[in-house]
Amino acid sequence: MNPGLVTGLTGVLIGGIFNGSFVAPMKRMTRWSWEASWLVYTLVGLLAVPWIAAWLTVPRLFEIYAGASASSILSVLGYGLGWGVGSVLFGVGVSRMGLAVGYGLILGLIAPIGTFYPLLMLHPERLWTGQGQALTIGTLIVLAGIFLCARAGRLREVAEAAPASPAPKSSFAGALLICVLAGIFSPMLNFTFVFGEELQRKALEFGATQSMASNAIWPLALTAGTVANAGYALLLLKRNNTWGDLRGPSSHWLWGSLMGVLCFASFLVYGHGATALGDLGGIVGWPLFMSMALITSNTLGALSGEWKNAPRAAWAYSLAGMGLLMVAITVIARGGKT
Repeated sequence: MNPGLVTGLTGVLIGGIFNGSFVAPMKRMTRWSWEASWLVYTLVGLLAVPWIAAWLTVPRLFEIYAGASASSILSVLGYGLGWGVGSVLFGVGVSRMGLAVGYGLILGLIAPIGTFYPLLMLHPERLWTGQGQALTIGTLIVLAGIFLCARAGRLREVAEAAPASPAPKSSFAGALLICVLAGIFSPMLNFTFVFGEELQRKALEFGATQSMASNAIWPLALTAGTVANAGYALLLLKRNNTWGDLRGPSSHWLWGSLMGVLCFASFLVYGHGATALGDLGGIVGWPLFMSMALITSNTLGALSGEWKNAPRAAWAYSLAGMGLLMVAITVIARGGKT
């Protein structure tokens, strides 16, 4: 197998592992509200760490930004802000629709939109190649795996909770709209990578290594995403009067910071892997990244005891879903050889 392909696949999949595990430290933050945890994660992982990493690994960073076209800068900022909005809508949609159904619906949109929008915009002719066909088949398998994992989660929810009265149609319609919008906006993080290629090229010209060139993109994209994430957390802190949480245990600051580091590490390693995959790296890598993130989050959930009371059918659906995601990874990876 091509060494570049091995490096790229390894990076994308490890990035998915980091992304699927970054919320795990929140379970240790039992004395903080969600909004306090999310604010610390946002300020560390989406603001501080990306700028520090870029400053250390990309020479003449601000000269790169000054010399880049306005369209590239605005694309990265705009898509980064869109991703931030999607991140907020993700949390709201899941809380209103239910974890399993909301998560499955949103991921069911994120995977194909994040894959095929940039492909059709930048490389439509590649859709009909062997690589394009493998990508299409693999993405369809990803969607099937997401459906089975969502079904497993729904069965677990039903087994663990008392039946609730049906939500009013208007409430359901609102929750559905939020989930759809979350699915549309959330893949925009991948668009910052794909459409920010000019910044990578300039970083290489100014002396950045191939593996670190994508670090020129993340500070702009994630700073824009900070606006929505931090803004929503601050709104909740004010509305719920939970400012006092931030004066809580110092260990919670460490756990929140770890969330941020893991989240940014997922983007950092994903960018390295996707770059190594070639000109379609950000397109081929996205469904692999999403698949591994879902496999990791489900596995950690099971290991932490979240599924101890789940019925056998839920376990069966979950294992079948993760099996399909592994098949999808194999199909897309093999297609990357063509």
